[in-house]
Amino acid sequence: MTEKVGTTVVHRRYVPYAHAHYAGNLVDGAYSLALFGDAATEVCIRTDGDEGLFAGYSGVTFHAPVHAGDVVEVTAVVTRAGNRSRTVDFTCHVVCRGTPDVSASAARVLDPPILATSATGTVVVPAAAP
Repeated sequence: MTEKVGTTVVHRRYVPYAHAHYAGNLVDGAYSLALFGDAATEVCIRTDGDEGLFAGYSGVTFHAPVHAGDVVEVTAVVTRAGNRSRTVDFTCHVVCRGTPDVSASAARVLDPPILATSATGTVVVPAAAP
């Protein structure tokens, strides 16, 4: 059996301009939460061989904005494993950001990355086969 606690999944994604929702090409906070759901699905596949179901969040904090043109990195880490439930800590960091003041397609790597969103969630997987 795979050790569940400590399992880590990392996803990176370019944030397309089609996802800008507010002035200044700001992306809504739900964008990060959708990415957390994708990472949680992979966590469940890796730990239990099933996509599992997201049961809920026990906390979500929006630390900094995400903009269209950013590259974000989402990390999911299993911090607790019950019989069917898994507690997962999520972070979303902006690792690259567009710099339209330089030119329309200019961008830079952020060092250090900017923490945009953090959360703790619970996923549930089917009972193990006997």
